Parts: sequence; C-alpha cells; structure tokens
Amino acid sequence: MKNLQIEFKWAIIFTIATLAWMLLEKTLGWHDEQIANHDWLTLLFLPFIILMYVLALREKRRRYYNKTITWRQAFLSGLIVSIFAAALSPLAQYITHNYITPEFFVKVKDYSVTNNLMTVNAVNDYYNINNYMMQAALSSLIGGTLISAIVAIFMRRKTN
Repeated sequence: MKNLQIEFKWAIIFTIATLAWMLLEKTLGWHDEQIANHDWLTLLFLPFIILMYVLALREKRRRYYNKTITWRQAFLSGLIVSIFAAALSPLAQYITHNYITPEFFVKVKDYSVTNNLMTVNAVNDYYNINNYMMQAALSSLIGGTLISAIVAIFMRRKTN
C-alpha cells in the first residue's frame, strides 16, 4: 500500500477540488439562474483536472521512481488515481447534492421540462442522485484513464 500513497493522496485532492468546484458553480449561479449553461460551463473544470494529473504523475516520477519513469509506469499510476477518484466520487456527489446544492435536481428538472428538453419521466430517470453517482464514477474512471494516457506521454523520462 505504501507504493500507492501518492495516488491515493491525489485522488483525495481531486475529490476536494471537485467539491470546491461545485461550491464555486453554486456561488456563481450555475445551479440556478445560469442552469441553462451548466453543461458547457462545467467543462471549464477540465484544465484543473489535467493539472492535477500532471502534478500527481510528476510527484510519482520524482518521489517513487527517482526522477525517471516510463510511459507505462506513468499511465498505471494515473490509472490508479482514476480508480481511487472513481471510488470517492459517489461520496463527493452525496456531499454536493445534500449539502452544497440540495435544490439542484429540482431546478434542473424544472428547467428541462419547462423548456421541452426532456419528458417528465426522462427527467426523473436522468436527474437523480443514484444516476449522478454512477455517472461521476464512470466519468472519473474513463476520463481519468484517457487523461492519464496523454499526460504519461509528457511525464516519461529516461535514465541519464
């Protein structure tokens, strides 16, 4: 487990950053007045996600692999961060939708039905805590794997 401490630490940092981002979204009105723009505004968090993976893999390279790392080692490290982050994401969703923005589902459902974007049944199936927990876990895993593969290209260092 000692060799996974860095990955676990960065998964926790990622989860805390996600919660901070949700608080920022709520504060900026992206969960109520600006809910129509919520989908694309949330993409603004992507550079921060990439930065966290860069920092995690850089730390792994420096502290664990003695400043040299192969693409495979970096990718596997990023994959482990993704797995840990995916495991923590349901907790982050629970905190988000019960404490940070408990009215989010009501507002997004109202907006979607009022603007004829979805039917009432589709809205109820899509916008609920269980579905969001599953989506968060899957997107953390899939997105993190993809980001890890790309970031690993830039993190690799050969021995001198």
